[in-house]
Amino acid sequence: MSRGRLITLEGSEGVGKSTNLDVVCKFLEEKRIRFTVTREPGGTEIAERIRELLLSETTEIMDGLTELLLMFAARNQHLTRKILPELDQGLWVVSDRFTDASYAYQAFGRSIAIEKVDTLRQLVQGGFNPDLTLLLDVEPDVSRGRISDRELDRIEKENLEFYQRVRAGYLDLAEKLERIKLIDASKNLESVGSEIRRHMSEFIFSLNNDSAIVDR
Repeated sequence: MSRGRLITLEGSEGVGKSTNLDVVCKFLEEKRIRFTVTREPGGTEIAERIRELLLSETTEIMDGLTELLLMFAARNQHLTRKILPELDQGLWVVSDRFTDASYAYQAFGRSIAIEKVDTLRQLVQGGFNPDLTLLLDVEPDVSRGRISDRELDRIEKENLEFYQRVRAGYLDLAEKLERIKLIDASKNLESVGSEIRRHMSEFIFSLNNDSAIVDR
């Protein structure tokens, strides 16, 4: 049995991750690849409790470093209790965000030294990284407009300048890492979905390993 693959979707609020996560799942179903879906922060009982703490508003302001440490605490639990065991079972894992989000949100958004994120990444995951990352990109003023009609959590309430820094962080990662595929999410759903399917097809083709695709 071949080990599974980790596919991550990244991008700030309002880029359409939830909608396009369905595109990824339907594609895997068509290819008869066994998979599971998860999210960050969260994915396990303990990590979901940390998520509540991270996203809930309190009278006490959360320090940026505290936020970063909590993110990686949740990620460690998620990785060790869900992602790695399921990959070992041959399942593909589709995750709504992973460590790239900490570089975008905490390093760029909160202006925390990238070296601190690097240190925590090495501590929690060593050399482990996603196999493919689909980065949905939209101008922050557009993405903010898309979520204006819903109740916002603590991080979603950050100002436009914060989200401009977050986007800059994601774009910086996309320039440096080949596994990250930049997708213009300002286009219509059909075009975005088509682009996702193209990247998924190219990824599967590149594996050149029929044993990676297991019938349900």
